[in-house]
Amino acid sequence: MQKLTTWLLLQLFIFITLSYKDPRCSLPGTELEGITHPGQVMIGAVLPLCVTSGSHYASFREQPPPTLCTMFQFDYYKHLQSLIFAVEEVNKNPDILRNITLGFHWFDSCSVLSISHLATSSLLSDQIKFPSFFRTVPSDTYQSKGLAQLVLHFGWTWVGLLASDSDYGQQGIQLVKQEIIKAGACVAFTEYILLGRADRNALHIVRTIKESTAKVVVVFSSGLDLLTVLDEMLKQNVKGKTFVASEGWSTTTLEAVRKFSHLLFGTVGLAFYSGIIPGFKEFLNKVHPDNSIGGKWVKMFWEKAFSCTFTQQTNKTDSSVTSGNQCTGEESLESVQNSYNDVTNIRVAYNIYTAVHIVSQALEDLRTCNKQDKTCGNIGHFTPWQLVHYMKHVRVTLSNGRQLYFNENGDQPAVYDIINWQLGPEDTIRQMKVGSYDTTVATDEVFSLNSSILLWASGDSKVPHSACSDSCQPGFRITTRKGQPNCCYECVACPPGEISNQTDSLNCFKCLWDQWPNLQKSRCLAKDIEYLSYEEPLGATLTALSVVSSLVPILILRIFAQYKVTPIVKANNYSVSRLLLVSLVLCFLCSLAFLGYPQFQTCLLRQAAFGIVFALCISCILAKTIMVVLAFMATRPGSSLRKWTSPWVSYIIILICFLIQFILSLSCLVISPPLPEFDIRTKPGVIIVECNEGSPSAFWAMLGYLFLLATISFIVAFLARRLPNSFNEAQFITFSMLAFLSVWISYIPASLSAQGKYTVAVEIFAILASSWALVICMFFPKCFIILFRPEINSREHLMKRDRSQTKKVNK
Repeated sequence: MQKLTTWLLLQLFIFITLSYKDPRCSLPGTELEGITHPGQVMIGAVLPLCVTSGSHYASFREQPPPTLCTMFQFDYYKHLQSLIFAVEEVNKNPDILRNITLGFHWFDSCSVLSISHLATSSLLSDQIKFPSFFRTVPSDTYQSKGLAQLVLHFGWTWVGLLASDSDYGQQGIQLVKQEIIKAGACVAFTEYILLGRADRNALHIVRTIKESTAKVVVVFSSGLDLLTVLDEMLKQNVKGKTFVASEGWSTTTLEAVRKFSHLLFGTVGLAFYSGIIPGFKEFLNKVHPDNSIGGKWVKMFWEKAFSCTFTQQTNKTDSSVTSGNQCTGEESLESVQNSYNDVTNIRVAYNIYTAVHIVSQALEDLRTCNKQDKTCGNIGHFTPWQLVHYMKHVRVTLSNGRQLYFNENGDQPAVYDIINWQLGPEDTIRQMKVGSYDTTVATDEVFSLNSSILLWASGDSKVPHSACSDSCQPGFRITTRKGQPNCCYECVACPPGEISNQTDSLNCFKCLWDQWPNLQKSRCLAKDIEYLSYEEPLGATLTALSVVSSLVPILILRIFAQYKVTPIVKANNYSVSRLLLVSLVLCFLCSLAFLGYPQFQTCLLRQAAFGIVFALCISCILAKTIMVVLAFMATRPGSSLRKWTSPWVSYIIILICFLIQFILSLSCLVISPPLPEFDIRTKPGVIIVECNEGSPSAFWAMLGYLFLLATISFIVAFLARRLPNSFNEAQFITFSMLAFLSVWISYIPASLSAQGKYTVAVEIFAILASSWALVICMFFPKCFIILFRPEINSREHLMKRDRSQTKKVNK
C-alpha cells in the first residue's frame, strides 16, 4: 500500500557497475531526477524529496507530461540524509564489506510512488507472488491486530470505523473489524473516505459520527485523506470523540493539522518504531552546499531552512540576485530547530538506515559464504537470486540490541510505538510516545503502556468510556436487545436465590441450598438459621412462663394435701385430683420440649409427650365427670350402681383412655417417626429447622383423640351440671372443657397461618393456655373456698346444701 506522508521501506536495487541508459527503455523527459554516488556495489533507492503540485491522468495513448515537484519537505530531506549517512557508515566500518565500497542511485519520486515505499499491505507477504520482496515495516496484519488490541486494552466495546477508500484503508480496517468482533466488542458503523469524490463523502461520514453513540473512532487512513473529514467535523461542531490512529496519520506533520488540535487532542494510535541513530544529529547539522552530496537539492534545502536565496549565475560575467535575503553559506544549521534536525522521533529515517545495514549484511554474508555452497556467489559478479537467498537468512543486531531478520513471508517482527496527541503551547500538537506494542515479547507483555502520562480529550488521565450499553454490575445479567449487536443489551436483575459475581455476566447462578444472595445479589451468604431458641426474647419468655406455670399445680397439690381431710377435697375425689394436678404439671413442662434446636430425640419426644400427657389429663377429668354422675345415681334408693363408685373405676377409666393414646402415639413413632428437617421454601433466605412431625394424619389423629375425650367430658359435665353441689364438679368441668376446646379450635387456623418458629410458638401458647384453662376452672374455686371461705368447707354446711338441692332435683 502506498503512503503519502511517511516512508519506511526502500526499494533496493543491486548493481555491480553503473548501467548505461538505453533509449529504447525510457521515455525522454519523464525520468525522475536523482543523485548518483559511486561505489563498487550500487544500491538503488526511490525516495520522495518534494511533493508534486498535481497529478495527470494517464491514458497510455500519449506521453505524460513531466512531473512538477514544487513543495520541498524537510522530513523527506532528512530521509535522504539517513540513506547517505548509512552508506558512509558502512563504508567506514572495517568489519563489513572490507575493501568494497557501497554507492547508491537515488531518485526523487516526487511523492508519486510505486508499490515499494511503506508497502504495508498484507498481500505482499505472499512469497509465491513476490518471492524477492522484503520490507522493514510491519505488515498491516500486525497493525490491524495492534489497533484492535489497543481498543480492547482501554475497555472500549462500542467503536466506529473509518478508513480511506483504498487498498490500505479497506484491507486494514477489515482486519481491525475482524479482530474487534472476535474479541467480543462491537462495531457501531463502518464508513469510507471516498477518494474519487471531491468532498470525500465527508458530510455523510461526519453526520454518522455525530449521531452515533460510539465515543471512539478508529481511523485507518493517511493524514491528507482525513483532512476533509476533520474540516467537516469542525463545521458541524462534533465534540466528545476520541480517535484511534493508524500509522498512516498518527505522526503526521502536516501544518493543516494544527487547526484541528482541540478536535484531535487525546488521540491515541500506533506509529512505526522510533529508534536511535548514534551521530545522526551531528551529521545532519554538518550538511553544507559546498561539501555535501546532493547538488541542487542541498541548495533548495538551505534556502528553505534559512529563508534566503543563492545568487543565480546566468553566465560567467553576469549574475543576478533574486529578491529576498541572500544566502552566504555562513549560516549554521545548529542555530535553527525544525523537523529536519529533530531526531527525537526518527521513524522513516531509522527504517531507511536499517534497510541499508540489512542489505550490507546480506552482501557480507554472500562475500564470506562457503564456496562449496550452491547459493554462494562472487561479490564482484552475482545473480539476484543468490542475494535473495542471503536476504532471507540475514540477521542484523543494532546498537540498541534489537535484532532484525525476515520470517518466511519476508516480514520483520512487528514493533510499534504507541502515540498520544497532547496539546502544547499555543494549541500546538505534541505527539508523545506513551508506550510500545511489541509482538516479539510474551503475550502478556505485548503492550507496554505508561498510563500516567496519557492525556485524553477531557484533559486528565481518566480513560473515556465507549460502550453501547453500560456494564451490568454484579447482581445482574446481560440480555441482548432483539435485532441489535451483542454489545447492546439490557441489565436484568438476578432472580431470587441467584447471583452474578462478575461484571457483564451472561448468566446468574443459584446459591447452594444453605446459602442466600446478599442484598446486591453479588455473592452468596450463609442463610440465617431459624428455630425457637431459649436465648431469644420469645423463647425465653415462653420458657419462664412454662416453668412458673408448672409451679401452680404443685402449689395447689400441696394445698390439697394439707386439706385432704376437709369435705370439699374429699368430695372431689382427692386421689384423681392429685393425679390430675401432676398431669397438669407435666402439661406445662412438656412445652419446653418444643424449644431449642430440633434434635432427633426432641423431635421424637415433643408431640408424643404432648399427646400422652394431655390424654392423661383429660382422662382424669373424664373419670371425675363420670364418677360425679355415678355417685349421684348410686344415692338413689335401691340403686345397684354403688359398686361402680369405687376409686378403682376411676383408675380403670383413666388407664383405658390413656392406653389408647399411648398406643396411638407409639404406633406413629414406629411407623413414621418425626425427624429434624430444613425448610428452605417457606422463607427465602432463611433455613427453618423444625421437626417434620412424621405423618400429618397421625398428628391430627392424636389431636382428634384429645378432642374426643374433651368433647365427651364436656357433654357429660353439661348434662350433670344440676346435680347436688356437694358431689358436683360438673359446672367447673363444663367451663374447663369449653375453654380447652376453644383454645385448640383456635389453634388450627393460627398454626396454618404462622411460619417458622412462630408455628412452634403458637403450639406452645395453645399448650399453656389450655393447661391454664384447666387449672383455673377446675381448681381455683376450690382453693378460694379452702383458703378464704373455710366456713363453707364444713360437713354441716355441705349436708345442709345437699338436702336442699336433693329436694329440688326430686321435684
